[in-house]
Amino acid sequence: MRIPRVRSTVKTWLVATLVAAIAAPAIAQNTPSTPAAPAAASTPVKLPARPYTINPGDQIEVYVWGEERLQRSIRVLPDGTFAFPLVGRVVAEGMLPEQVETAISNGLAGQYRGEPPQVTVSVLAPSGFIYSVIGRVRGPSTFTPGRYVNLVEAIAMAGGPDEFANLDNITIIRKNGNELTAVKFRLGGALKGNLSEAAARAIPQIQSGDTVIVP
Repeated sequence: MRIPRVRSTVKTWLVATLVAAIAAPAIAQNTPSTPAAPAAASTPVKLPARPYTINPGDQIEVYVWGEERLQRSIRVLPDGTFAFPLVGRVVAEGMLPEQVETAISNGLAGQYRGEPPQVTVSVLAPSGFIYSVIGRVRGPSTFTPGRYVNLVEAIAMAGGPDEFANLDNITIIRKNGNELTAVKFRLGGALKGNLSEAAARAIPQIQSGDTVIVP
């Protein structure tokens, strides 16, 4: 009776070994592998906020607190100035609203005993911020976006470049008083998605009066 027991034990061991050998690949295949570390996310490019400065053609509102007769809605003249009661000519072009407030307040100071009333200047319509895009774009035109834009956004608003555009030879004609200057920029890599953080920061901001030429 001992021999059959030995044979039975050996048989049981062989069966268990074969089952383990067959099951091993399946177990290894079903075992979840260690997930690969996720790619490092790119750091967002944070550009400093650009405060709005007043341009010729902007519609502004001037409110003198406690003096409703001095409340005015004024369009800035082409020379960048406007006239205000009791103050006279006020230079607004290139100024922040707070700077215009100070200029009006100083102009009113001689009309009051003690502290002059508080002055608030608001830009109702930034219609004076205007630029043009010409050349090999799908919709060349003059634009009044109502906000600051950079070169990429300016070209996008013009419908984007056409298929023959040379994006590595873009010229921005910029007015500086009575003088014109040319700003060159290579934009081909940016529109193809090949843009480093340094290159993103280098994209020029459009200024009022700019003409963008895409050859």
